[in-house]
Amino acid sequence: GGGVERGETTLLALMRELREEAGVVPRQPPRLVSVHSNHLNHPGDHVLVYRVDAWDQITATQRGEIAEAAFFDPKAPPEGVTGGTGRRLAELFGGAAVSEEW
Repeated sequence: GGGVERGETTLLALMRELREEAGVVPRQPPRLVSVHSNHLNHPGDHVLVYRVDAWDQITATQRGEIAEAAFFDPKAPPEGVTGGTGRRLAELFGGAAVSEEW
């Protein structure tokens, strides 16, 4: 995850965050899957979920913002994922209805 910097599009922000935090370079344009209101946590905030189906792994360029990065089976996420993350995984991989709320 990450924020959109001034002057960035959401797609440019996604590409930057993937490279910085996950060491991921998509092989094709990511696909916007859903948009969620996060106003309960941050007034005026929205979270966009993109899907990246194929990528190349590189060394992440920055690790200071996050505690840990790992790859896992999306149908069996590790313990401790946030509620919003768990709900998005259920929507993407478990057939759950998409919610407008994060």
